Amino acid sequence: MPSLPSLRPSGGGAPRPRVPIPPARAVVDCAVYVDGERKSGRRSYSEALAEVTATGQGFVWVGLHAPDDQQMAGVADTFGLHELMVEDAVHAHQRPKLERYDDTQFIVLRTVKYVEHDSLTSAKEVVETGEIMIFVGRNFVITVRHGDFTHLAGVRSHLEKRPDRLALGPYAVMHAIADHVVDTYLDVTAAVENDVDAIEESIFSPRGSIDIDSVYLLKREMTELRRAVAPLATPLQRLTSSDNDLCPKEVRRYMRDVADHHTTVSEQISTFDEVLTSLLEAASAKVAIQQNTDMRKITSWVAIASVPTMVAGIYGMNFDNIPELHWRYGYFLVLALLATACIGLWRTFRRNDWL
Repeated sequence: MPSLPSLRPSGGGAPRPRVPIPPARAVVDCAVYVDGERKSGRRSYSEALAEVTATGQGFVWVGLHAPDDQQMAGVADTFGLHELMVEDAVHAHQRPKLERYDDTQFIVLRTVKYVEHDSLTSAKEVVETGEIMIFVGRNFVITVRHGDFTHLAGVRSHLEKRPDRLALGPYAVMHAIADHVVDTYLDVTAAVENDVDAIEESIFSPRGSIDIDSVYLLKREMTELRRAVAPLATPLQRLTSSDNDLCPKEVRRYMRDVADHHTTVSEQISTFDEVLTSLLEAASAKVAIQQNTDMRKITSWVAIASVPTMVAGIYGMNFDNIPELHWRYGYFLVLALLATACIGLWRTFRRNDWL
């Protein structure tokens, strides 16, 4: 592949202009669908739209991956997209939302992926997020993906096996993508539930180790997951509303099922967050109890050690007339007294569960 010209000035001259990247570089797939069937042949998105406009039948589905400003500008000019929608699609990092610009609707979906790990103690993150933007018009649907795990090839392949669904038009594609995204939410919450159960078992195990960092990690990931999932409730509600005259009635019925699944996910995330809060409080209490137990043990051993220390301190003083100093059996008597005192203290502390 030939290298691009250098942008640095040579010989003190002005820098060379940047070579534009063709919009087609960002296109993953482009197809025309008529009566639910994909038309054969390869065509650019401009050719596909011209064909659909000329015949008045079918719609265009263009899939883009992480387009830059120039690439997205070419798509916007062809399909007549509003500049505000284009800006959101390029820069990403948007909250889930639904916006309408004349006859075009723009929906943002946050995708999530569960990060596999051996244990929470070694994991740096549990959930990764990406984004999918969908432009839906009367005769086109444009999907813009950001992230390495937001592939839609499976969704397209599944839809192409269901011509009856594709025959419903561009909004059928929007429903299929939204349904796919919400289904991944269910998969992620099921995987996270196993992590929550593992932490719960560890904390409430009598001799289990306490790793509060793992609880904080999951709390942080639940916050990120909630930010990705919760705001989608309002767009889904608007898509199922009868006031949305652009979305066909049949598609709105399917969207209600997606909204129900989304509600289930939101409730699960809220439950996880509450459980983790309770686990954090339980872990903190367990740590405090363990610290009190350790302090009692330390205090008990210090008390036992203080007896021989006290006796040794007394007999270590430099006085000639210390009682029993020159007694023949004084050494053995002191050892016996020390042993008796230490054993007595040890048994007392054991009986009171201090040791």
